[in-house]
Amino acid sequence: MKTDFLVIGSGAAGLSFALKAAEHGHVTLVTKGKMDECNTNYAQGGICSVTYAPDTFEKHIHDTLVCGAGKCDPAAVELVVRRAPELIRDLITWGTKFDKTPDGRFELNREGGHTEHRILHHEDLTGAEIERALITSVRKHPNITVLEHHFAIDLLTQHHLGEFVTRHTRGLACFGAYVLNLESNEIETVLAKFTVVAAGGCGNVYSSTTNPSVATGDGIAMCHRAKAITENMEFI
Repeated sequence: MKTDFLVIGSGAAGLSFALKAAEHGHVTLVTKGKMDECNTNYAQGGICSVTYAPDTFEKHIHDTLVCGAGKCDPAAVELVVRRAPELIRDLITWGTKFDKTPDGRFELNREGGHTEHRILHHEDLTGAEIERALITSVRKHPNITVLEHHFAIDLLTQHHLGEFVTRHTRGLACFGAYVLNLESNEIETVLAKFTVVAAGGCGNVYSSTTNPSVATGDGIAMCHRAKAITENMEFI
């Protein structure tokens, strides 16, 4: 099977990337269960974004850095904070319905660490609402093929061409992935120009977790085997 973009994972990251990439080519999205079996679907509280005055990007950045106690990457914080309103608009365009006040303004909550009200939410089921909207948009898009019950096993790199690959290999490339069709029990080769791993977290490698049972760290392990660099694992 050949595709322009291979997306592994069906949470908010994978689905939103698929919708944007589908404007530039064909997207094949694989997920090991049903599309809504993901961490996104269980997220409750909401999403923070500068929306109304007197809130500002500078306030949001400052709050985040203070709560990060010196551990945050300032450039990453600024990128996320400044792009948040744009990405919220994307979610709304794709059908996400955030709660509003009677006068039509977004009903913003304030949570720990925030000096302003900046949490957009849908009742206490924000993740489920976002996932619902994204799934609906993805299923309607003619340029996206969804393969449910397909378990990504390994990323394809030069290693599979017989080359010796290490984490220091220059020009390390990914050509797609081996994917197990859980219904036919056959392994399929998916070749792609671009591969995005959005496979979620790994809560279930620990004895206690609030993650759903599908969060088993497959994506992280797959990238590690492919000699990708994993960073900040100590923060789990």
